[in-house]
Amino acid sequence: MTKKQASRKERSKEVPAVVATATTYEIQMAILSHYLHNPIKLSKEKRQELVAAIRAYLRRKQPGQLEIYEEMTDKELLAMAANATQNSLFEEFINVPFPGPTRPRFTFIDLFAGIGGFRIALQNLGGKCVYSSEFDSKAQESYTANFGEMPFGDITKQETKEYIPKHFDVLCGGFPCQAFSLAGRRLGFNDETRGTLFFEIEDILRKHQPKAIFLENVKGLAIHDGGRTLKTILEHLDDAGYDVVPPQIVNAMDFGVPQHRERVYIIGFRKGLHINIKKFKYPEPQTTGENRPKFRDVMEKQVPSVKYYLSDVYVDTLKRHRARHEAAGHGFGYEIIDPDGVANAIVVGGMGRERNLVLDDRLTDFTPVTNIKGEVNREGIRRMTPREWARLQGFPDEFKIVVADASAYKQFGNSVAIPAIQATAERELKLLGLI
Repeated sequence: MTKKQASRKERSKEVPAVVATATTYEIQMAILSHYLHNPIKLSKEKRQELVAAIRAYLRRKQPGQLEIYEEMTDKELLAMAANATQNSLFEEFINVPFPGPTRPRFTFIDLFAGIGGFRIALQNLGGKCVYSSEFDSKAQESYTANFGEMPFGDITKQETKEYIPKHFDVLCGGFPCQAFSLAGRRLGFNDETRGTLFFEIEDILRKHQPKAIFLENVKGLAIHDGGRTLKTILEHLDDAGYDVVPPQIVNAMDFGVPQHRERVYIIGFRKGLHINIKKFKYPEPQTTGENRPKFRDVMEKQVPSVKYYLSDVYVDTLKRHRARHEAAGHGFGYEIIDPDGVANAIVVGGMGRERNLVLDDRLTDFTPVTNIKGEVNREGIRRMTPREWARLQGFPDEFKIVVADASAYKQFGNSVAIPAIQATAERELKLLGLI
């Protein structure tokens, strides 16, 4: 028997023909990237899944050296992954803008993670994310580029929840809000998909019993169905074993970003910890009046691309649209943001971008770079850029925007305002004694 044949025979003993429930490359990358950042002891089955994920990754990453890696034993591959920081093969997972603390003070999981607004806030406070889940593939792409971790996908599937660590300190989640939004149909728990995703959180809480929870949702949740929807959520959290602080509406513009964005925060503590929830106080506004940041503080320093400037035809359409609504007494239409004021809430769809237009007269070359009707308007009216939306949510400029503009607007519009999340989480974690 040759050395190559012996090596293959040895591997065949280590890895049965059918070993992994991870059947897609995306799941395998979630398994691999989570392990690279959390190299914990694995069960035999999970080790086999990790080995399969490493091999799948190397086949794509190093196709020219396939034979070399195919000759490596499972033990050698696992050792390589356990020392990922010393191996350039895994650089795309390790050399990222927001890798997390090396000496964490607490752990958390990031559900309905989006592009990681919660994660940045809690990492800033010394926390280590040990699990993330996000369904949208484009958001997964942005998350991976910035944190080196591919979020697991559909949280409603048991095989996705199986990778949640047994123990962690805090469950975070901006659970899907479309079912409760003032701008939507407001079906709430009658929505068979988005509305009921809250119960996935409840299921995880019952099984893992973390010390605390921090949930975020739209302002509309507080008044949906006359308040009965929120009351139902609080009752389920109580039944799952959590004392919940009376929810509060928090405005992002009170915490260092020039955006009028009101969201409901839900803070809870596990009953067995005997935390007196009356001691929890939501943070006082940190920026008010003249001290409040202005839109010009987040405005692009250089003149943006002409692609963000509206065509004269579209500007005329917006003006006529607003005139019709004003005549009917609706008061709905586009809005140009005062550079010395605050932006409206950045939201996805409808008039989301048109309610946050900017007057920017710095453009000198009006040659279109996209197909538009008419010409580029000469009034200087433009949309905000994705980077400006990122700043309105408190994302650092180091945050990589790796998707097309349409996806970027959606991602930042669906995200959380990082400074407000961080200020509130700090109060929660101090009461827990974790920081």
